[in-house]
Amino acid sequence: MTSTDEILDQLAGVLARPGRAPVLRTPGELGLEYEDLTFPATDGVQLEAWYIPRPGSTELVIVNHPLQFNRYGYPSHLEPWRTFGAAGGNTFEVDYMEDYRILHEAGYHVLTYDMRNFGLSPEANGGIAGRRFEARDVVGSLRFARTDERLRDLTVGLFSRCNGANATFWAMEAWPEEFEDVRCLVAPQPLSAEVTMRRLLDLIGIPDRLGDLEQQVRLKGALPFAQLTPVPAAAAVTVPTFLYQVRDDVMTEPSDVQAMYDAIPQVDKKLMWIEGTTARWDGYLEFQRRPEPMLEWFRTHMK
Repeated sequence: MTSTDEILDQLAGVLARPGRAPVLRTPGELGLEYEDLTFPATDGVQLEAWYIPRPGSTELVIVNHPLQFNRYGYPSHLEPWRTFGAAGGNTFEVDYMEDYRILHEAGYHVLTYDMRNFGLSPEANGGIAGRRFEARDVVGSLRFARTDERLRDLTVGLFSRCNGANATFWAMEAWPEEFEDVRCLVAPQPLSAEVTMRRLLDLIGIPDRLGDLEQQVRLKGALPFAQLTPVPAAAAVTVPTFLYQVRDDVMTEPSDVQAMYDAIPQVDKKLMWIEGTTARWDGYLEFQRRPEPMLEWFRTHMK
């Protein structure tokens, strides 16, 4: 039988060093032509990416991914990755190839990449997933888009998911000048680590151990919870931004994403709630199930 201390140690390990999921699929499986490439983050970490060209288009969407995921998605239908999502009922596969097909057919070039420590990208920062470290990857993707001969003349929009959305907020806070020509942001399900850890402790019946969990996280080299919320950084968001979130997601609280939305000073913003589910992963699949609101956001702001 697993002790409470062992559970806390396991949770702290997942938060500090989440581990890798395999890249199980490629855009080619849906008949999309694509290219494997790499580009550097601001600190030189070489990130693995796919470029899916759309001949004749003048618009590019740059896509990243949630924590523990990669540009393919996440194999929650398989062990050991099934266990990670099981507490929140997230035991089904998230396959992002359909997202790329939809974006491609809507007329966009797509650049999608594995952030540091995930997928096939290298380990960095001792394997710590600090969100603030991944901000360097977001800016690296923009610099690559501005300098690569195939991409440099394209209009750019961002599709930054969960951990990738957090990283985008922090990148905007640290490098505001890098976003001056970005037309818009679609950001599904950003979250604060403390809120999610509190919810998970509630689910497993030890709600009074949050302080102990944070101490374990710090001992493993990760940042304190106060530095793992993107709410303050949302005040630095200056591009038109569309947030969406599963309202009854058991892994977080509606007030968290609402606080981010409220903090964004940009007048041109939108928050959409996904109803009828408690599974966080349903939010990650919302785009491929009902893409029109997000596509309309890109159409409106990227012309």
